[in-house]
Amino acid sequence: MKTRFLKVAAAALTAVALSPAVMAQEVTLKVHHFLPASSYAQTLFIQPWCDRIAKESNNRMKCQIYPSMQLGGSPPQLFEQARDGVADIVWTVPGYTAGRFPSIEVFELPFMMQSPEATSKALWDYVDQYAKAEFKDVKPLAFHVHGDGVFHMTNKPIRTAADLKGLKLRAPTRMTNKFIALLGATPVSMPVPQVGDALAKGVIDGAVVPYEVVPAVKIQELVKFHSETDPAEPAFYTTAFIFAMNQAKYDGLPADLKKVIDNNSGQALSGMAGKAFLQADIEGKKTTTKNTVNVIPKAELENWKKVAQPLFDGWVADMNAKGHNGKQMLEGAKALIAKYSAGK
Repeated sequence: MKTRFLKVAAAALTAVALSPAVMAQEVTLKVHHFLPASSYAQTLFIQPWCDRIAKESNNRMKCQIYPSMQLGGSPPQLFEQARDGVADIVWTVPGYTAGRFPSIEVFELPFMMQSPEATSKALWDYVDQYAKAEFKDVKPLAFHVHGDGVFHMTNKPIRTAADLKGLKLRAPTRMTNKFIALLGATPVSMPVPQVGDALAKGVIDGAVVPYEVVPAVKIQELVKFHSETDPAEPAFYTTAFIFAMNQAKYDGLPADLKKVIDNNSGQALSGMAGKAFLQADIEGKKTTTKNTVNVIPKAELENWKKVAQPLFDGWVADMNAKGHNGKQMLEGAKALIAKYSAGK
């Protein structure tokens, strides 16, 4: 009887010792992005997210953040790095790979976005409805946009489209490049980390980025003028971002850690990211006080909206050619933005 008791007790102890609670694995997630560690993208979005998952997992899941492409490669390669497991999580711009993710370019069309938080929530829902196939190789944690794009110019402000004639201007995405060309400038496509050097060497006359990026690249030291669009109007451009995880890394997590990731991803995280980037714009603008700021008025922007119409028509036609219903997707994006902008 005693022997049997000892065997049962030993078996029970072994079961406890081998249980997930006791064998609770610790996970370190390699998080890779293209901006410096001091950037608002890291301090206001990525690091707070990492802090939350550490807290909610009782420090069993932590991040090791690699800013400024420290794991190697270039910003356009970040999506593949998440797909292939070079990094466990990346934050990047899908549009850096021009034409690869055409469905979400609708959010990068001119004058689509006014609230980054609302538009980011809309973008998450839109991908769920219309663009899942484009991101099937990774596990999306969030999609978001940044705040209003601003013209940062070396030698003169932008007040009308005529001021753009003949200038070389950096822009981040295919749609913004097309729009800048329609307005009369020569677009120069490059990721954000290259902007400072291009401005310093006179390769470009200016750049369009949100204020959030300015201190990360020291743009405020390289330009004299910052030309905003009327804040009551939708932004003349924004950029779509993805915060994505390697699918195999997620699949390999124990159930309780998967739940932590699930609880910190999706539409809610997308909205939080948009809100964080709006706050980042406020902080970024503070670094430009020594320079000149002007606002492009609504009357001028109405002319720009007319110039932009071919971009909408072209995007719809492109989607139709790919077998989608482009008009339905465009109206769907607008409806989702309106829904969340109204606080519904």
